[in-house]
Amino acid sequence: MRYTGPKARLCRREGVNLFGSPKYQKVMARRASVPGAQSGKRMSKISEFGKQLREKQKAKRIFCLSEKQFKKYFEKASRKPGVAGDNLLFALEHRFDNVLYRSGFAMTRMQARQFASHGLFLLNGRRVDVPSIEVKVGDVIEARPKTKKSPILKSIFDELENHNAPKWLKVDRTKMTIEVIGKPELAETEVVVNAQLIVEFYSR
Repeated sequence: MRYTGPKARLCRREGVNLFGSPKYQKVMARRASVPGAQSGKRMSKISEFGKQLREKQKAKRIFCLSEKQFKKYFEKASRKPGVAGDNLLFALEHRFDNVLYRSGFAMTRMQARQFASHGLFLLNGRRVDVPSIEVKVGDVIEARPKTKKSPILKSIFDELENHNAPKWLKVDRTKMTIEVIGKPELAETEVVVNAQLIVEFYSR
């Protein structure tokens, strides 16, 4: 079941701005304490399992995924050659909605997910409405003609005027296109999580 409660509470729980929105950054600045913690009381030491759980929850919430969806990503990543944690982060990075977000075509991953779900973009000339589609090198994403005329993208571009997309994505704001020209390096994934702790959580 997807969480529908206060998102600011989740950010405080994980200690990071999970959703990228400036309003949650302001909340974090005002109230950085963990929800439920009483002022002046010392927090109990978190167990190894607790650390693993928190890291998994953090990654899951950053990408707006359910537990079932996230576990499927891990299982697929663990079957691939290489380091399971790295494979997991790369798979999440290649999601269609994440590419929209990383390219500066959405303010947050949640907004990018909505754009993808509503079919506002084309993938290689075809309309898609599945946020989880995995993009590959050579793929081209383009705003649909109707989307290009909408003021929403212009307002996002104005807001994110100084946004720098990762080097594996070629962005053309004039044509409103994104071309996947390479594969991300681990340092480019942006998501601040300890993937090894996630591996340990699912390996119990």
